[in-house]
Amino acid sequence: MIQLLFVVLVAEAAVATALLFKTPLRKLAVLGIDRLKRGRRAPVAVKTVAGVVLALLASTLYSMAEISGRASGGDSDSGGGGALTPTDQVLFSRHLLEASLMGYSLFLALVIDRLHQYIRELRGFKKNLEAVSKHNKSLEEAKLGISEETKKYQEEIAALNEEMKKLKLQVHDKTEEVHVAEDKALAIQKQSEGLLIEYDRLLEDNQHLREQLQSLEVRLSRS
Repeated sequence: MIQLLFVVLVAEAAVATALLFKTPLRKLAVLGIDRLKRGRRAPVAVKTVAGVVLALLASTLYSMAEISGRASGGDSDSGGGGALTPTDQVLFSRHLLEASLMGYSLFLALVIDRLHQYIRELRGFKKNLEAVSKHNKSLEEAKLGISEETKKYQEEIAALNEEMKKLKLQVHDKTEEVHVAEDKALAIQKQSEGLLIEYDRLLEDNQHLREQLQSLEVRLSRS
């Protein structure tokens, strides 16, 4: 019994040490405990073993109390100094060692369970933190992409505004040229109207001169 308790205690101490330090053994220990807890019959078996150990511990403590009671009873009857017999001393020491080993094993089992739970929670927190970090990174990248795209659009809008200004200047110049051409056309039209009037006057003068020549010729022919 004592040898088995020593083996269990050493195994629990090794598992607890593996869980305390971040080494490849921690992953193996956590994986083993996960499989032990996830089995259908494993929790029942663990509870059964813990109950048996508690029962044995209670029985051992009761035996120690009984031995102490026998010693006290014997001392009161004999009026002695309260010393245990060699057999009772050996039994008491054995029971004390067994109780200590069982108590330590139960305590280490509880420590291992708490460490395993904390490690799993820590892993869950790390995964959540990584997910949040990736989400924030993707948001920052999307924001950066949107800002770059917005900057590109702003540059295109500025270029279009410059082009519109140039086109407006060209339209203004063309409009001025059209106005100048219209003024020139109006002046030419007025000048052509004046020439037409002068031409009509010249035609009239020419007609009048012809009539005078004809009358002169008639007079000369008569004379």
